[in-house]
Order: sequence, then structure tokens, then C-alpha cells
Amino acid sequence: MNDTPDTPAVPAVEAAPPVAPAVTPIVGEALVERAGAIRDEIAKAFIGQDEVLDQILIALLAGGHVLIEGVPGLGKTLLVRALGQALGCSYARVQFTPDLMPSDVSGHAVYDPKTERFTIRRGPIFANLVLADEINRAPAKTQAALLEAMQEQQVTIEGVSHALPGPFMTLATQNPVEQEGTYPLPEAQLDRFLLKVLIGYPSHADEVSMVTAVSHGRAAAQFDLSQVRNAASAADIVGMQLGTAQVSVDAEVIDYAVRIVAATRKWPGIALGAGPRGSLALVRTARAQAVLSGRDFVTPDDVRGIAKPALRHRIALAPEMQIEGQSPDQVLDALLAKVEAPRR
Repeated sequence: MNDTPDTPAVPAVEAAPPVAPAVTPIVGEALVERAGAIRDEIAKAFIGQDEVLDQILIALLAGGHVLIEGVPGLGKTLLVRALGQALGCSYARVQFTPDLMPSDVSGHAVYDPKTERFTIRRGPIFANLVLADEINRAPAKTQAALLEAMQEQQVTIEGVSHALPGPFMTLATQNPVEQEGTYPLPEAQLDRFLLKVLIGYPSHADEVSMVTAVSHGRAAAQFDLSQVRNAASAADIVGMQLGTAQVSVDAEVIDYAVRIVAATRKWPGIALGAGPRGSLALVRTARAQAVLSGRDFVTPDDVRGIAKPALRHRIALAPEMQIEGQSPDQVLDALLAKVEAPRR
């Protein structure tokens, strides 16, 4: 009888680069230049959709997670793969399906008959960048496997907590919930995402460029990511996140962000408004928006510009608004037009 093969303690996921306990914040012009370099590298593969790319980088700088929604075939997975290549971080992809179990994401204990002991087989969640592909194809029980990791940056396996590598970012893609075989994400899960990014069809010019790049000299319809260079390390990303957190925010700008979120709780047509986590998300992402704009201070325009991605998944429309075909973005546009911004 053949011996039982050894069970690896860790699956085939690239090892995360070690990050020093004390990371020096990257601030000022160095922070702006490094963010621009990462953006330029990703843009080599992800053609067009500049606003989508900026929102992904905003979430990265703010240390948050992103939910990307769009119909199949718009480059959601390509975007995440290019991001992983540009950052030089460990990367793992989980294809969510109706039969996916929570332990398939987080990991589980495996009995080794040779040593007569249980060892922990770590799941794909133990990576710097985790792509949860088509997350709403799996039921709520499996979706909830990400909750602890996204909120506390740790995973509990067999009663023992295991810290996740830093930086840690979940990028989940989902198809529109109207499609067959999809499950709406629970409100608690949605609230853990810093931004919800909507990705639509590319412009005519961008689609021509994409088709030309993919079809030239290739038999398979796949982008060549070899042109995307490593523009940062894991330690660099942590330093950039620390530097972004130091961007100056005036008290009146913070008050403006809080008033926007408070308005969602009593706005006609909104059945459920955003909680305090929405206010925190607005301020955090506004800091990152300022960095991408080359500034070390936040303006009211930064808050207004990122408000829809930060809040569209944190509100629930009243039934009458849904019957009228209103979208969360349309309601938020009306709300933002009424909330007065600081004048100085």
C-alpha cells in the first residue's frame, strides 16, 4: 500500500514579502510620484476606464477593500491581476461558486498520519491581494468567510487566530444581481467594502485599442502582463498608506463629510441610510483622492468626488424609488446637490 502523501501546510500561493514592523511613512512628492508610477504600470494592461482605475488606487492608498460590479467580460479580473503585478505582492484568486465552502477560503486543519498531529492548511486568503471572483455566485455562508479577514485582518481556524500579511486587500467582483444564479450580498458584508466601483462598457476608442492589443500576434484572447513592471513592494504600500493617513483634513471638511452621510438617513427615497462607517470611508478616501490629485490637503471637491463610490452600497432605496427605476447614484446626485459645502 502506498504511503499517504505529505500534506503541505500552505498551498501554492506566493509567499508575502516580509514587512518590517516599523515602516517609514511615504509622504509629500514621493507619495504622489509613487502612486502615479503604479497607476501608469496598471494602465499598460487595463486600457481606458480611468475613473475605475483611480478608484481602485484610492482604496489601496486608504487601506480598504473594493467591490467591483459589472457584466462579464469587462476586464475586472485583468485589472486585479495587473494591480498585483505592479505592486509585487502575493496574489491569490478564489472563484466563488454555489458549492464553495468557507474553509476553502480561510483554510482548515488537516490530520497528518505520519506525525499523528493536525496541521493548518492555509487557504488563499493568506495573500496580500485576494481576488474574490464573482463573489455573489456563492451563498451568504461562504461570503461571510471574508468578514473577519476584511475587518480585523486575521483568520480564525480551529479556534486559533492567524494574522494576515500586510498589506491586505480584498478585491471582490460581482455580476449585477439581476443575473441568474446570483445572491445579494448581506448588508454587513457590503459595509466592509470601502468602495463599490461600477465598471461599464469601454468607449469606442478604448475598445479599438484593447482589441488591437489583444489580437495582434496572439492565438488566445489574453493580455500580456509582462509589460507591467513592479513599481512598489509590500513595505512601500504600507508606507504609502501611512503617508496617506497623514494628509491634512480641515475640521469643516470633516463636518461636510459627516453632513452628507447624515443626510442619507433622512433623505426622501432612502429607506436605510449610511452609518458612521460611511463617514469614516468618505474622509479616508478623500485623503487618497487628494494624493492622486497631487495635494497634501483635502478639499470639499475631494469628498464630493468620491461620495458615490463610498456610499452607493451603504444605502437602501425605498420601494417606490425602485419601482420608478431610480438608482442609488441618481439619489446621491440629488442629495449632494443640496448639502452645502464649505465656502473656504
